[in-house]
Parts: sequence; structure tokens; C-alpha cells
Amino acid sequence: MGNYKVIAIEKKGHVAWLWLNNPDKLNVMGKMFWEEFPQAVREVAGDPEAWVVVVAAKGRAFSAGLDLKTMGGFIGMDGAEGMLGGRHKLLQEILGLQEAFTLIEESPKPFIAAVHGFCIGGGLDLMAACDIRLAAADAVISLREARIAIVADLGSLQRLPAIIGKGMLRELAFTGKDIDAARAKEIKLLNEVYPDQNALYAAAEKLASEIAANSPLVVQGIKQVLNYGEGKSARDALRYVATWNSSFLLSEDLMEAFQAFAQKRPAEFKGR
Repeated sequence: MGNYKVIAIEKKGHVAWLWLNNPDKLNVMGKMFWEEFPQAVREVAGDPEAWVVVVAAKGRAFSAGLDLKTMGGFIGMDGAEGMLGGRHKLLQEILGLQEAFTLIEESPKPFIAAVHGFCIGGGLDLMAACDIRLAAADAVISLREARIAIVADLGSLQRLPAIIGKGMLRELAFTGKDIDAARAKEIKLLNEVYPDQNALYAAAEKLASEIAANSPLVVQGIKQVLNYGEGKSARDALRYVATWNSSFLLSEDLMEAFQAFAQKRPAEFKGR
């Protein structure tokens, strides 16, 4: 495991928990976060024994978003040189920040967001990149960038239309309003809401374990097929899944599934 300061990784069987671990600062996303988080995502994504990843947070909040106090200079707000002479540098910095969450979306492994407390700005961008989103009832979610004169640029504007629809996204983005967990579930931003943080983590662990009980080859194939099919015709997407299955269908896990069915026992998949 990497030596992290504001991130922590915990393994439970085939489930990896990727923790935002800066509770004293409400898990704000400052320079250290942007250095460590992509490394941590690559670590769990590259771990052959981690079949499902849960993204959660220590302390009172999932994330209060971008740390404006420490990121001002980083994003070009430290004077005339930053504002006038560093446009290309700023572009590269933004693209680098975007990559941290794109790694989640492009990873073949399923990521589950388990959200509690404040989930603001960058926290919502992170949540949107995950495959499944769960929350405690105390969650407060906001695409707040418009209220601080920034166009949200880390993924919510691009990923949320397919999740909550264009009209609802525009309402959240134009107003920067806060919504509670009940409203977030109503607009399909959340799969489910739980009474408190303990119930949330228990549910996330149960769901992750249910996913991890299946062949990781198949689960990862499903994610890649779903990702490929977005924006494609049904014919193109069907051809892709046919190609996928022609390559991976005859796996050891498939043989194990047949044997387990015949022997009336749970299958024990190996990811081969």
C-alpha cells in the first residue's frame, strides 16, 4: 500500500475501501489530495485481488470540495502572471485534475461511492465518476461552482446528464443549490439512502460483497461493455459485446460456474 497522508486504503477480502482521510478539514481537495488520490486509484485498480472498490470518507463529511485556500496559486489566482501569462499552464493543470476522476470511470473495476455529510463541488464530481452511489440521510450535495464564479470542470457537467437528465443537471448547475439525500435519490443521483453512516457502510460492504461474489472477469466486462455502448448505436454496442464474449467467454470461471451449478454449491471464482 502507498504511504498516504490524506488517503487510506483498506482491504476486506476482494473489496478495497478507498478512504478520503483528511477529516479535520472536511476532506477538502487540496494539493496533497490531487497528488495522492490518482495514485491510490491506480493502486486499487491495479490490485488483482481487489475486485470492487468502495470510495468513502473519514470524519463528518465526504468532501467539502476544492480547497480554495491552498489551491489558489495552483489554479492561477496568485497575481497578474498567473492570470495573464499562464493560460496554457492552467489548462494543463485542469486536465491533470480531471484525470483523477476519469481514472475511476475508465477503470474496468466497479466503484461504489458511499457518501455522508457534505458532498460539495469536487465531491460531487468524484461521486459522479463512480458506478453506484449510496448515501446516508445526512448527505448534503451541491454542484456549487456557480456560486464561486467557476464553471464546474471536473466531470459533473459531462457525467450527470446520463444520470439525472439534462434539465435537473442545469437546475443544479445554474443555481449551485444544496439538495438533501432524499431529493438526490428522487432525481436518481443516488441508488439508495440509509439512516446513518453506520448503516451506509454496512450496506456498501454488503453490495460490494455481492458484486465480488461474481466472476471479476464478467463484472469488469460488463462495465467495459456499458462504457463502450454510451453514445453508440445498439448495433455497434452489440458487435462490441460479441467480440468481448468471443475472447473471454470460455474462461476458468465459466467452467467453475457450470460445475458449481451441477454440484449445487456456491461458485468460487478466481478471475481466470
